Amino acid sequence: MKKQHIPKAKIAFIGGSGTFSIRFPEELQMPGVKVLGQQVFSTPFGDSPKFKLFSVQGELVLTVKMHGWRAGVKRADASRQVFWVLEKAGVKTILAEGGVGSVARDFGLCDFFIPDDYIDLSMRKDVHLSDNYLLIMRDPICPYLSGVLARTAAGLFPDRKIHGGVYAVTDGRHFESRAEVKMIGLFGADVIGQTLCPEVYLAREIGACYTGIYLVVNRAEGIGPDWSHSELKDIFYQEALNVGKIILESLKKLMSGKKKTCHCAKLRKKTLLK
Repeated sequence: MKKQHIPKAKIAFIGGSGTFSIRFPEELQMPGVKVLGQQVFSTPFGDSPKFKLFSVQGELVLTVKMHGWRAGVKRADASRQVFWVLEKAGVKTILAEGGVGSVARDFGLCDFFIPDDYIDLSMRKDVHLSDNYLLIMRDPICPYLSGVLARTAAGLFPDRKIHGGVYAVTDGRHFESRAEVKMIGLFGADVIGQTLCPEVYLAREIGACYTGIYLVVNRAEGIGPDWSHSELKDIFYQEALNVGKIILESLKKLMSGKKKTCHCAKLRKKTLLK
């Protein structure tokens, strides 16, 4: 059922391919986590994807599967729908996850990646909610939130490598050619994925801090031996609960009452074009 009333929430989780195969968060059966229901909201960009509402230690969280992507809806419109709802809810903290292909040759399969910068090679350049703000992308990823994710992942999986670096964004739905991967590597990227942009822009536009943790699910074309579809599928399915656990434990830490220490909010300015 479509709803006009959007509940107030400070925190949101945008699910990706890493948690797509599970019922998040209920399948993790974590104490203190309670699912409250699902809703679709009317937005100026069309009806939103289905949002799930759940609480962590009594605090409301909004979540959506697979970045809001679904059949019959352009990805740019899906992103607008998701972030319009998050803005109306008052969300100021956003965690995301997904799968990426490694360009860096020392990254292993199932390593975790937490970006600190990006290169936008997508065609979706003009995806915004309004013309009200100048967005400064000097530090696009919230260092405070990234630190929470990194510490949580390291505590839960001490033998797993966690990398930082540059995330190159391409459109998909196809993967890249060997020549494109070689070019992207020369640009300085460490991984390739499809979701960081426009989400990082929209998060800044609504005044929210944003970060994500990404699972290395394949080596990009030409980086080592050719990858197999079955191996990719196995990684997604086998790691889903692990990724979900990192997200829920990170949410618990964020609700501990400790104040965020970052300057993300200062990187959104009123437009000069009036």
